[in-house]
Amino acid sequence: MDARELYQELILDHGRKPRNFHVPPGANRSAEGKNPLCGDHVVVKLRYEDGVVKDVGFQGSGCAISTAAASTMTEIVKGKTRQEVDAIFHQFHELVTGKGDGEDESLGKLAAFAGLSEFPMRVKCATLSWHTLEAALDGQDIVSTE
Repeated sequence: MDARELYQELILDHGRKPRNFHVPPGANRSAEGKNPLCGDHVVVKLRYEDGVVKDVGFQGSGCAISTAAASTMTEIVKGKTRQEVDAIFHQFHELVTGKGDGEDESLGKLAAFAGLSEFPMRVKCATLSWHTLEAALDGQDIVSTE
C-alpha cells in the first residue's frame, strides 16, 4: 500500500468515525462555520484556559473531507497554545493549497490532505473547521467560507 492509499484510508476512517464529535465538558468558546457552496456546516466548541486548548469537539454535517479534517484537527490541537494552533493551521493551509511541503512530518496525520491541492474547490471543505476554531478562539460566533 503506497502513501496515497494510506492517506485515503485515514480520511475515510475519520470521515466515517469522527473523533471528538461531541461538546466537551466545560466548553467556554464556540463558533459556527458554514460553507454555503457545498453545504458543510460545523460547530466547534472548546475549553480554552490559560492560553491552551484543554479540550475541543465538533458537531455538524458535511462531506467526508470536511468531517475528516475537523476530526483530525481536534486530535491535533488538544493541549496546544494559541500560537501553536495558528502555526499548525498556517502549515496545513499551505499544504492543501499546494504551497507547502507534503513531506513536512510535523503535520502528522494532516499530511493526508496534501492531495487536496489538486482540487481547489475542496480546500474550503478541509479548512472550514480550522477557520471555525480560529473564530472561536477570537470570540467570534460565526464564520463563512464565502
